[in-house]
Amino acid sequence: MVMKPADLDATFAALADPTRRAILSRLASGEASVMDLAEPFEMSQPAISKHLKVLERAGLVARGRDAQRRPCTLEAKPLADATAWLERYRRHWEEAFHRLDGVLEEMKAERKRRRPRHRSER
Repeated sequence: MVMKPADLDATFAALADPTRRAILSRLASGEASVMDLAEPFEMSQPAISKHLKVLERAGLVARGRDAQRRPCTLEAKPLADATAWLERYRRHWEEAFHRLDGVLEEMKAERKRRRPRHRSER
């Protein structure tokens, strides 16, 4: 399935912030509470909650209900979709660089053929 532009925009906007990337990195190792997620940062719980809301809107994080606790979990699909989108461009640039390598090799070979020989080489 092709990712909708708005979803892709939301994913990349969420990933643009280093705090949100750190939160995702932490959630990659398992669910965590908001307090757990706030611990390594010098910011308030409401500030972390704002970051979590951005991640939730992008579909990168889900919050569950466990009695009084609302554990956060990583949702991998938007990351997989963004990776697939980026992969198309990676392949494009790899092919372009491969073609450029070929042109450069041809230019080197042509330069060697055209280089005048010194008397000592004759």
